[in-house]
Amino acid sequence: MLKSSLLASIALFIGIALNAQTKITGTVLDENTSEPISAAIVMVQGTNDGTPVTNEGTFNLSTNANSGVVVIKCIGYQTQNISFKSNGSSINLGEILMSEDANTMMDLVIVGQGIVDLAQDRQTPIAVSTITSKEIQDKAANWDLPEVLKSTPSVQNIKGGGFGDGSMFLRGFDQTNTAFLINGQPINGMEDGKMYWSNWSGVLDIANAVQVQRGLGSSKLAISSVGGTVNIVTKTVDMKEGGFVNTMVANNNYYKASAYYSTGLMKSGWAVAAMLGHWQGDGYVDYTSGQGQTYFLSVGYKPSEKHIFNFLVTGAPQWHAAAGSGSLQSFLDNGIQYNNWNYDIDGKKYPGGRNFYHKPISNLTWDWNISEKSNLSTVVYGSIGRGGFASVLTSGGVPTYARGSYNNHNWYGAVTNFNHKINENLQFNVGADFRYYNGVHFRGATEFFSVESVNSTNTNLGTFTVDNTYGGYNPWQAVFNPNNSHEQRIGYDYEEVINYQGVFGQLEYAKNGFSTFFQGAFSSQSHLKTDHWNYSESKDAEKVTNPGYNVKAGAAYAIDENSTIFANAGYYSRQPFHDNLFRNIRVSNDLFNPQVSNQDIIGLEAGYQLRLANFSANINVYNTAWDNRTLLGDNGQSDPTLVVYYQTQGVKQIHQGVEFDMMYQVTSDLQLKGFLSAGDWRYSGNATIRAFNDAGDDITNTLPGATLDLDGVKVGGAAQTTAGLGASYNLGQGFKVDGQFNYYNSLYANVGTASSTIALPQYQTFDCGISYKVFVGNSKKNSIQFRGNVNNFFDTKYLESSSTNIPVVDGANVWKGVNTANTVRFGYGRTWNVSLRYNF
Repeated sequence: MLKSSLLASIALFIGIALNAQTKITGTVLDENTSEPISAAIVMVQGTNDGTPVTNEGTFNLSTNANSGVVVIKCIGYQTQNISFKSNGSSINLGEILMSEDANTMMDLVIVGQGIVDLAQDRQTPIAVSTITSKEIQDKAANWDLPEVLKSTPSVQNIKGGGFGDGSMFLRGFDQTNTAFLINGQPINGMEDGKMYWSNWSGVLDIANAVQVQRGLGSSKLAISSVGGTVNIVTKTVDMKEGGFVNTMVANNNYYKASAYYSTGLMKSGWAVAAMLGHWQGDGYVDYTSGQGQTYFLSVGYKPSEKHIFNFLVTGAPQWHAAAGSGSLQSFLDNGIQYNNWNYDIDGKKYPGGRNFYHKPISNLTWDWNISEKSNLSTVVYGSIGRGGFASVLTSGGVPTYARGSYNNHNWYGAVTNFNHKINENLQFNVGADFRYYNGVHFRGATEFFSVESVNSTNTNLGTFTVDNTYGGYNPWQAVFNPNNSHEQRIGYDYEEVINYQGVFGQLEYAKNGFSTFFQGAFSSQSHLKTDHWNYSESKDAEKVTNPGYNVKAGAAYAIDENSTIFANAGYYSRQPFHDNLFRNIRVSNDLFNPQVSNQDIIGLEAGYQLRLANFSANINVYNTAWDNRTLLGDNGQSDPTLVVYYQTQGVKQIHQGVEFDMMYQVTSDLQLKGFLSAGDWRYSGNATIRAFNDAGDDITNTLPGATLDLDGVKVGGAAQTTAGLGASYNLGQGFKVDGQFNYYNSLYANVGTASSTIALPQYQTFDCGISYKVFVGNSKKNSIQFRGNVNNFFDTKYLESSSTNIPVVDGANVWKGVNTANTVRFGYGRTWNVSLRYNF
């Protein structure tokens, strides 16, 4: 009996010991703000034991395991894995600081989520990089978006000469072939696909995050994207009250100040956020001064959990002087900041060209959470653009007046997307995209110097006097006092209307680590040009309507909880740009005959993703074939009797390459990021050149060499091999330092189509920065932050582009293997900026 009782007691003790629960507690905080992260989830790896974090950031988790790994996850933050071993009944992990995840879109957007087309909206992966609000705050400073993205795989930034004149290449494709969106609203020019960053000089001040989707991307719209898609997600409705005041100084007398405040989502369901900023500076290149403002207003209303509305308006009126082109030798003689395009007027230097523009945009977004399985997102948007580019004209070497080439527009559209989850594994999206665009183009007087008026003559009105400058270079005046009089225009006067209608759909299936999707889109785009200049009365051209479509499909498989492989493929039939349809869009209403047909784009890509506790990596391979391109150009003559316009048809490009990027959290204080992109971008086959005179007559037969052999010629404009390594280290006591090394090679002249292209020398740059943050008062919400950046720390002298293709010949002057007769642009030397920010 005693023996039985003893055995029973031992068994009971062993059972209690084996089933004794370990209690794990802790507090989850944001490492930058020290605020609780109430959206986090805490799990014990390999078990079903888990708990959400409270509003105070604390958690209390019970588990039968006496050792293992605690996993803390939250959207927008790097996952934390913490090992534990129980020596008793409870473990306190203390404060767990979570850092932002650069590979995950911050979950800050609560309106328009169904139309923003983020990579996280689809389980099948893509080649994607995300720049968070913290990175933008540190690195953006006085730069435009392309500079912030330069440490992204396959991205090349060309700074240009003046404020906002930079450009970006993605996988070797220029900005006209990369789709840019702000909160789901397309912002590339509908006539030619171009992007002018001077019109968006303040977009980074209001950005929550920027996501670069390389190649096929996750966008459901039938947008004109060959290289990829860049989604700019701005502030809309903040959940919490707060704001900031920021001031900055930089090289060349640059100054910037901005202030932002948000009420947060109030109990009434309303939220209001607003920002106002001003900047000015002399410009890095000589005589390229500029100034502008940024304004932003967002009004949100959440009447219930089912509906969210948001109205947003933003704009960045600005003017800036431009840098003239020059030979490599002229820069070597005068320095890389040299600008030969200037004049002496009334005893002071005056820029030869100046851009002035104001492009306010507004949109109204509605998110309707219909049910647990269905939701609808819709945005209605509009923008008006007013302004142009003014060049100084001379007579006998004396400046007479500045003639502006005005490019006004009225643009309206709507995008809607319906999402429905059929079951746990299957869901679909359907939607529509509508756009109306009216572009107005003419020349007029912007400023008078030695004259008070000029005469102009056209077929419709005869000879008339132009004497009104309509506010000169003032971008605010351009909006409220536009040049609407045909009797005040010079040289050309025409407009066009572009109508676009598209529908799209996506079906996605995911189960047991496998996911697959199919997307399809169809669109119709019509073009109508009206000429007010060359006819006895305004005349409409023949209307052109072109259909287009795309299909995309892909699949992914999760090998385990850390590794995923994927592959995607797509085909686009892309309509030609409006500017490709007419012989000489300024002086003729005649269409090209035969008409330009759609471009054919085939994209293939595959990749591997690795996600570990402190290390993540992505490897992507891609092949993009872009066929049936049409390129336009001219011989650069200003005399109408000598000018020749060229149309090159049947151009084919093949861009293929491999991309690698990684992030390694070495310690809690040290983080490394790196990337490597190796591309091979070439033309393929032959192309046909056609030539036209100023009247639009086909003169191809009078010129030799109508067929151009392009097979194997390198595509220029962007470095085909790029690499970078960056590090950031928390020194403690609020101090952080960081540095970024970038390398560029296999860069060729950007001259469009040519039988060969010259290679530019490889180069490398190093950027570095330091931050200091101190909290004010008892609240972790109020803080003062100092930030200093030095770009191109070692003052490397390098060529970023060449617009000519002159090879080295005997007797020629040469710099690093390049003929100094070439027209080039140097990259910027050492620059700096310092900012002070108060967060409240």
